[in-house]
Amino acid sequence: MTSAETPVRVGVFGLLGSGNLGNDGSLEAVLGYLRAEHPEAVVDALCGGPEAVTAKFGIPATRLHWYRGEYRTASRAGAIAGKGLGKLVDVFRTAAWVRRHDVVIVPGMGVLEATLPLRPWGFPYSLFLLCASGRLMRTRVALVSVGAAEIRNRPTRALVRWSARLAAYRSYRDASSRDAMRAMGVDTARDEVYPDLAFSLPTPRVSAPAGSPGLVCLGVMDFHGGNDDRARAEEIHRRYLDGTIRFVRTLVEEGRPVRLLTGDQCDESVVAAILDAVDSPLVTAAEPASLADLMNEMAAADTVVAVRYHNLICALKTGTPVLALCYAAKSDALMDRMGLGAYCHPAREVDADRLLEQFRDLEKHAAELRQTLTERNGVAAQQLAQQFTDLTTTLFPANDHAHAPRKAP
Repeated sequence: MTSAETPVRVGVFGLLGSGNLGNDGSLEAVLGYLRAEHPEAVVDALCGGPEAVTAKFGIPATRLHWYRGEYRTASRAGAIAGKGLGKLVDVFRTAAWVRRHDVVIVPGMGVLEATLPLRPWGFPYSLFLLCASGRLMRTRVALVSVGAAEIRNRPTRALVRWSARLAAYRSYRDASSRDAMRAMGVDTARDEVYPDLAFSLPTPRVSAPAGSPGLVCLGVMDFHGGNDDRARAEEIHRRYLDGTIRFVRTLVEEGRPVRLLTGDQCDESVVAAILDAVDSPLVTAAEPASLADLMNEMAAADTVVAVRYHNLICALKTGTPVLALCYAAKSDALMDRMGLGAYCHPAREVDADRLLEQFRDLEKHAAELRQTLTERNGVAAQQLAQQFTDLTTTLFPANDHAHAPRKAP
């Protein structure tokens, strides 16, 4: 039976359609690859926000969790029982969904890390169910350009390690992610490092702003630290917010317009706090619905200061000089890869005076940094094209599209 008679069935998996623009941008990149290279593929999703994914990307989607209150804190006996039952039901739901596919792709995202607050029975458990089901059902599961970091929490660490081991294909968005998985006991000898998938998305036309210093885009985040910072989460958040507000206030005093940008729905509270603290018409807020919207905003700016990883990518991809407030090694690695390693500032310890000093230096060297970004973006595009070629070779063998018995990965 030929592939034309029985189209290859591809599933995409993750916290997609849940309000995080970076996650959805990674999905958009993979769908672009599939539509260009495998137009015969039948694609659907198992994800956090199925209605949003179907509306935005036009593919059928199924809810990731059986229990609808999965991400709400369970304090009553009924809610606790519902969550517990949901974990059991999801074993069978996930296996049944995986079984219907030839290939399942986890598109990018930091699925092998816990740099933000994370419980083992949440997404790590779901990812383990996916990868274990793939091995049992002989469905290839691919972790594509994903992020990883060493995890101290033993249950989370075990789930993440076994998920990676059971996947048929792994690639990472930076070398530190691959190193982290090796340190956690995963054989990474055959694993490659490629840029984040978002670097394959279309880029808006960019022309360097002329004249006196102008618009500054500020990407914000509802940041409270990571898994290891729970005891001082509010202190970290307050220091981040206070330093950011002082930074914005100084720019406004100098007559600079500031555009606030989010990367997730939860970031809107930070936007509201900044607008309340700095009452000026020079401070405005955008409502981006995609990475394309973010890139359009950043392409119009002189400079960008951002926290969220994919906000940084959007600035770098448009060639706009960016200063990174870094909360994890992935941000430092990204900035180093793109030639802006000198412009990193710790998000947990925001020092407004030091931040302003780095910002002045960034603007001073803006012209040469734009040239550097043009060169690095060209390299990233070539590397991602190679990854898509590798994916086709690994996941879509020409003689394996039919539903004949498949070899275990």
